[in-house]
Amino acid sequence: MFSPSQTDVRQFFCSVYAKAKAGQSLEAIETIASLWLDEHPEYHTDVADIDAALLAMPQAEAGKSNPFLHLSMHLSISEQCSIDQPRGIRQAVELLTHRRDSLHLAHHEVMECLGRMIWESQRAGRAPDGAAYIACVQQRATRD
Repeated sequence: MFSPSQTDVRQFFCSVYAKAKAGQSLEAIETIASLWLDEHPEYHTDVADIDAALLAMPQAEAGKSNPFLHLSMHLSISEQCSIDQPRGIRQAVELLTHRRDSLHLAHHEVMECLGRMIWESQRAGRAPDGAAYIACVQQRATRD
């Protein structure tokens, strides 16, 4: 399993942003990351300066979202859907995307389910419950 450090994640997104801005060719995963960066122009200053991004790492500001975590969750959900793992996530996200008429908005709702699954897993000291995660996304996709 690939377990990047916070430094790795920040370097990755900063590198992707720099390469995309310079018009350089991107690897497949970098292309997906770049598309999510395009959806979040409010994060461009965060990813434009690798040195500042690394210095800011230990400084979590109350009430401020972590752009690197947010972008990582978009990337994770995209990857989950591409391989349909956990099984059923692709269909659930597609249904939610259709209901919200936006992949971006659907991802933000899926992030709430993903975050809850991770939090509950860590709190209980057990493996993440993929079935509960899928059920959460499906519930969001079928409610008004």
